[in-house]
Amino acid sequence: MRLYTSGMLTRLLTATLAVLSLTALAAQAPLPGEDWVPLFNGKDLTGWVEIGKEKWSVENGIIHGVAVTQEYGYLKTAKNYVDFELAVKFLCEGDGNSGVFFHTDFKPGTADVSQGLQFEVDCTINKHTGGIYGDGREWIVWPAPENEPVVRQGEWNEYVMKVVGNRYISRLNGVLMVDFSDPKPVSKDGAIALQLHSGGRGNMKFKDIYVRDLTKR
Repeated sequence: MRLYTSGMLTRLLTATLAVLSLTALAAQAPLPGEDWVPLFNGKDLTGWVEIGKEKWSVENGIIHGVAVTQEYGYLKTAKNYVDFELAVKFLCEGDGNSGVFFHTDFKPGTADVSQGLQFEVDCTINKHTGGIYGDGREWIVWPAPENEPVVRQGEWNEYVMKVVGNRYISRLNGVLMVDFSDPKPVSKDGAIALQLHSGGRGNMKFKDIYVRDLTKR
């Protein structure tokens, strides 16, 4: 019969606790691909904040934004993100311009953007969907001309965007549109927001919105 000294028991107990701790951490940590979480619950606008006077509603698992004035309208996340990966499907019902804003904020009580860039959304060819615009700098980068026809009018489009530091990446319907490192980033933290452009022609649908929060605060 083997006898254990107090020192041996202590080391055995320490090793056992270490194994149990690692097992617990492994159980908690999401596997690759499992850390995507829904940003839209498919039922209502919980977790989102309406900015402006335009109409945002949920219909059959779809966010529907309709312009009812000549002004801008936004639907922004209640949570801020620094680094993230975002996937969304969008459908242009009208011919108005839209966008997916990031690092965004607004002047209090208004729909005036005080900071932030946008990944462009416009189903008219040669309107640079997938490009980056904003922060008072107008266009930052366009997609390559041969990729302008990738956007689909009257169909659902799959949009995947990634922001890590000053690097912005967009993919539209499986095609790489932009992979750009911004030499002069201005905004570095803020909400994600869906836009209805001014002019009263906005009519956009969004669904299947998922995010990977890569932020390290």
